[in-house]
Amino acid sequence: MAGPDPATEAFVAHRDLLFTVAYQMLGSAADAEDVLQETWLRWVGVDLADVRDRRAYLVRITTRQALMRLRTLGRRKESYVGPWLPEPLLTAPDVADDVELADSVSMAMLLVLETLTPAERAVFVLREVFDLAYDEIAEAVGKTPATVRQIAHRARSHVAARRPRGTVSPATTRDALEAFRRAVATGDLRELLDILAPDVVFLGDGGGVVRAVLAPVVGARDVARLLTAGLGNLAAAGSLRPAQVNGYPALILHRDTETGTEIDTVVAVRVDDGLITGLYAVRNPEKLSRLARATPLRR
Repeated sequence: MAGPDPATEAFVAHRDLLFTVAYQMLGSAADAEDVLQETWLRWVGVDLADVRDRRAYLVRITTRQALMRLRTLGRRKESYVGPWLPEPLLTAPDVADDVELADSVSMAMLLVLETLTPAERAVFVLREVFDLAYDEIAEAVGKTPATVRQIAHRARSHVAARRPRGTVSPATTRDALEAFRRAVATGDLRELLDILAPDVVFLGDGGGVVRAVLAPVVGARDVARLLTAGLGNLAAAGSLRPAQVNGYPALILHRDTETGTEIDTVVAVRVDDGLITGLYAVRNPEKLSRLARATPLRR
């Protein structure tokens, strides 16, 4: 029985890597899957005899398709109802073990990447996360190596000024989330204030489909009041359970319904100096569909 053809074999071998590239560029698993479909359609038409490095060639196709999709996604975000948050992914323990990969797909980092231009985002992801050479990146984004170096420097400086301060261990995040879960469950405003940074920002994403705050909520006292009133009521109808989301500990609110239990909200956090500086609650049902099983991510 004949095995898979070389094109299929190469695509399957690098599929997880290609998905990770597309997801980091887009912040959307659904759009990343569409990019992979487009990549496959172009890949099967390539004469492999002309391809020296199949991995690099596939990354190049994926990057170009993701760049086109990123511009389309940007237009969709302009008409999005309320804050737009990346689509959360349930991730396996091996992602958390790779500290650099976990950091690069964390909700906090994906939000920082949202502030880059499409070209800056592509160059940053390919250079800083996947360690591609400048000439390889230049081929992928259609620019000269010299221009790519300038873009990389600009993107690196931009990200450095906005990313979480220092590396946060999963244990620190887990401790902060457990304190957060207890405070929400008990409605203890004082305990919530103890773990929230004074300038904490809360973002909720309902996509105009389900109820969520339509603008960022800033400041520990306002965020604490919102959480005790909002998530507290929701938690009373279900349960907040720990999970590994985007490489870091998170909480998933499961809500009891007439037909069973369903995922209502994913809560991720950004932690700086032991305090929660960012709270991200994803409620848009379209963004919660990939949480039944872990998504493999690779570098």
